[in-house]
Amino acid sequence: MLSPHSTDAESFPYLRAATAGIRHHARSLGATAPGPADRVQLDVLHAHLTALHQLLDHLAEVTRPPHPAAGRHLATAHARLWQTTAAVHDTFHLLPPTPNGGADTECRPDRLPEGPPVLTICQRHLAGGHAIRRKTTPADLNTPLHGRTTSCAQ
Repeated sequence: MLSPHSTDAESFPYLRAATAGIRHHARSLGATAPGPADRVQLDVLHAHLTALHQLLDHLAEVTRPPHPAAGRHLATAHARLWQTTAAVHDTFHLLPPTPNGGADTECRPDRLPEGPPVLTICQRHLAGGHAIRRKTTPADLNTPLHGRTTSCAQ
């Protein structure tokens, strides 16, 4: 049995595999220079960010009671990660459709269950948005990083 502070290589194997996969993907992009991001890549990245968002949410919930300050920091990371996830979703819609992505690629919440497969990113994003809005205020989501209230341009 591993202790919570174990540094054993066998602890958290799925997180380690996900990290290794992202690191490998980033290195391979740098080596091959395939061009700009496409919708498929952003959809996969959005799925990863959404899963990471759920993990941070859970960690913040279980950390907060015994360690309130650490739980608050994780909750802040949770909100910042959602901002990143939202930016990836917005970028997805700014890119041109992939050749086999179909003609209807607009985000339409009223049609999503029956919508085209390319809009699974929207379904995932709407579900994540619903989850974060239950625990976060709009002010929390719009707060600058590290509580800065001044612009860097000053």
